[in-house]
Amino acid sequence: MTVLGAGDAFGSGGWRQSSYLVRGPSATFLMDAGPTVLAALKDAGQRSDEIDFVLLSHLHGDHFAGLPFMIMEYLYERPRDRELLIAGPAGTEERVLTLFRAMYQEAASRPTTFPIRFQTLAAGQNVTIGGVAVEPFAVPHQVREPSLGFKVRLDGKTVLYSGDSGWTEEFVRRAADVDLFLCECCYWETEVDFHINYPLFERHRPRIGARRLVLCHLGREVLEKLDRVKQECARDGLVIRL
Repeated sequence: MTVLGAGDAFGSGGWRQSSYLVRGPSATFLMDAGPTVLAALKDAGQRSDEIDFVLLSHLHGDHFAGLPFMIMEYLYERPRDRELLIAGPAGTEERVLTLFRAMYQEAASRPTTFPIRFQTLAAGQNVTIGGVAVEPFAVPHQVREPSLGFKVRLDGKTVLYSGDSGWTEEFVRRAADVDLFLCECCYWETEVDFHINYPLFERHRPRIGARRLVLCHLGREVLEKLDRVKQECARDGLVIRL
């Protein structure tokens, strides 16, 4: 796995926004695609046309607004001739295409030279995409729209991704024996129901059974105190081998 963006929505500390490239013998895919995803792929020496599909945890811009740039690259810079699957919560197709039209009206008005397919993911409805087992589950982040976490299995390895979320006991239950848990930790002092802060994470840490636990979606408060964080943290460009 390559961390393409481990920062928050505001680019705190100059960090890039949420995106994680997962590569295995049978599939290559993204978990989230923030606005900075294309630049991050190039910095990491990764080819965008090798991505088989994209999983979106929720429809906040810092998690999906990089998709129009990827589509444009496939149209003009790195021609793609195979399907791109974008899977996410209800409303994904409308939001992605609306954003594409807003950003590149002329290009979006024409048929793409490659098929784009959308698949709706719902909490509790497990699916297999490109040989990858995907278990979506609800997380507490938004009121009016669904937000999902994912447990994915690829080539014998298991990754749990919190997406953006407040604390939920689902993390304890689903993290047991996973190879990697990417857990958001946006704040330090600030306490809200829709993100996790570091003191709250520390209280629950002994109960999490993941073999490796990496904090992500790091906001300004956490970045200012990184020297006090006792848990491994993601950073832009980090490569995690499982």
